[in-house]
Amino acid sequence: MKKYVCKICGYVYDPAQGDPDSGIAPGTAFEDIPADWACPTCGVGKDEFEPVV
Repeated sequence: MKKYVCKICGYVYDPAQGDPDSGIAPGTAFEDIPADWACPTCGVGKDEFEPVV
């Protein structure tokens, strides 16, 4: 599974870690995160993330 980085603040979503504070379990692919999820650091939406290369 790919990691995704927030273009605004640089937060990296790592599927292996998930985002437990937001209810996203480890092992959850970025594509499977609900559309209303927001960056836990700066609060922008999923549309401001891009795959890590």
